[in-house]
Amino acid sequence: MHYRNREVEQVRKIAHDCDVLVIGGGIVGLSTAYAITRRAPGTRVMVLEKEPGPARHQTGRNSGVIHSGIYYRPGSLKARYAVRGAAEMVKFCAEYDIAHAVTGKLIVATERAELPRLHALVQRGRENGIPVRELGAAQIAEYEPQVRGLAAIHVGTTGICDYVGVAGRLAAASGAEIRYGARVVRVDRRPELGVAVETADGAVVRARMLVNCAGLYCDEVARLTGDDPGMRIVPFRGEYYHLRRPELVNGLVYPVPDPAFPFLGVHLTRGVDGGVHIGPNAVPALAREGYGWNVVRPGELGRTLSWPGAWQLARRHWWYGAGELRRSVSKGAFTEAVRRLLPAVTEADLEPAAAGVRAQAVLRDGTLVDDFLIREGARAVHVLNAPSPAATASLPIGREVARRVLDVLADG
Repeated sequence: MHYRNREVEQVRKIAHDCDVLVIGGGIVGLSTAYAITRRAPGTRVMVLEKEPGPARHQTGRNSGVIHSGIYYRPGSLKARYAVRGAAEMVKFCAEYDIAHAVTGKLIVATERAELPRLHALVQRGRENGIPVRELGAAQIAEYEPQVRGLAAIHVGTTGICDYVGVAGRLAAASGAEIRYGARVVRVDRRPELGVAVETADGAVVRARMLVNCAGLYCDEVARLTGDDPGMRIVPFRGEYYHLRRPELVNGLVYPVPDPAFPFLGVHLTRGVDGGVHIGPNAVPALAREGYGWNVVRPGELGRTLSWPGAWQLARRHWWYGAGELRRSVSKGAFTEAVRRLLPAVTEADLEPAAAGVRAQAVLRDGTLVDDFLIREGARAVHVLNAPSPAATASLPIGREVARRVLDVLADG
């Protein structure tokens, strides 16, 4: 028998607990499980999630925006998947009666230096097939009477939804076996046999393929698997406030972003619950799940600081970071940033809300990975950069990962 055929026969004889094992129960991991079972019914899928329920981190701690895709480089995965994913997310929410609305949003220039970047966004939106309306200063009030700016654009396809509800529905509709409280501590991969994954409670799960959707820990899971991810997750905390006078904001209002960064700046979002939250800023977190300055994990912080890219990033962008830190430690400074868009707001209007942490991939040379990053290893697919707009794009991302997984399974 040919050597390759012997390998296939060995894989088939192993008593696998499932065909595909997904690590991570956020919206991308659950969308992947959903896509696999939709495309290949009968495929046995299991999801391991270390938390007691789904969507406890990036999925459940974001602003709930269905992004249009206007910000992203034409032809990039972010652009293609966000545009496609936004329409699919609205349809999915409508089909499963999940709270959502297509609200549109304003991107507002408050300084003359921002006007060229605003015009560039108009062009980018058109290249990405997104309808955009340009507004003069007086026209902003048609949408947001309390917002002030020199010019703005209105993006009609932006919306909001309950991503935690989406994740829960994906989990149920996928038919996958989902194990919560299952933190992965060891991976034994043998290309001729498959993968065996051990969890903290001593359980072992054997699968033909592994999918790494571990978010904040995706690089560490890749290394457990034996693959070099070529990047490191550097966590950035995004801090939010609730607006005590939600009547000041009708919908979604964003500043013009700095194209050098993947962060969109402090923005105003009326959520599906009717409340308005403001944020996030972007400050380095002292732990992968560092939702406050008081959360410090020395081992995780040490691994971040040992990555050359983290120091390169700090040297390159220290001035931007200093401003973000100032807004983190000073409510007055944060309010000042908000008042550029919403002059009527005061410090008393802002009430602290739950923070989130962005899992941002950084290369060794300090480059911020600006697109979704999916890499393959032997019997493994790793999702290594999936911050915003990954929730918006989760259905197309899931299909792409499913395609890669099922192609490998089809080959034995």
